[in-house]
Amino acid sequence: MQIFSAMPVKHPSPPARKPRSDAQRNRERLLEVAKDSFTRFGANASLDDIAARAGVGPGTLYRHFPTRDALIEAVYHAEVEKIAAAARKFSDSMPPVEALRAWMLLFIDYIAAKQIIAPVLNTIVGGPSKLYEGSRAHIAGALDLLVKRAIRSGEIRRDLDPLDLLRALIGVAFLTSDPDWQQSARRLVDILIAGSRRVTR
Repeated sequence: MQIFSAMPVKHPSPPARKPRSDAQRNRERLLEVAKDSFTRFGANASLDDIAARAGVGPGTLYRHFPTRDALIEAVYHAEVEKIAAAARKFSDSMPPVEALRAWMLLFIDYIAAKQIIAPVLNTIVGGPSKLYEGSRAHIAGALDLLVKRAIRSGEIRRDLDPLDLLRALIGVAFLTSDPDWQQSARRLVDILIAGSRRVTR
């Protein structure tokens, strides 16, 4: 005689799938080609051409980026993520002050890339202000990580504010009409590093 009715067996839900490696490579390749196309041809660059140059079909592009705005935003986010990831990489592989200097030089390249793609960002619905607001926290956090590490090493003065370095570097962006602004900016990085050193008596 069966006393208890059979209870349905609950199986654990399968873990969320990670993006397949080939899908991730397709996405990264699309972003790389899109950045180049938007730089060369502006916001109206052909999405079909971007897909073809990336070696995928249009359907793959639209699966990753349903709209042109989504692709433009993703290109910008990818650049921000690169500079944030670089801070972690430099922190793990370089001495503190060397890591800080390397990141600041990379930030100059980021400013240059942002200036090139700015006209494209201006075409997205609502403008790029929300994109810029979201990126500030990532960039400030990356620099803060490196500055605090350099302060702990004893090589950098304890009253150094990471935002002061960021403001100085961003100020260089207003000189982009000068063809030599990037060389000047790189010299500024060395001046800022020298001025940030702890004074020993």
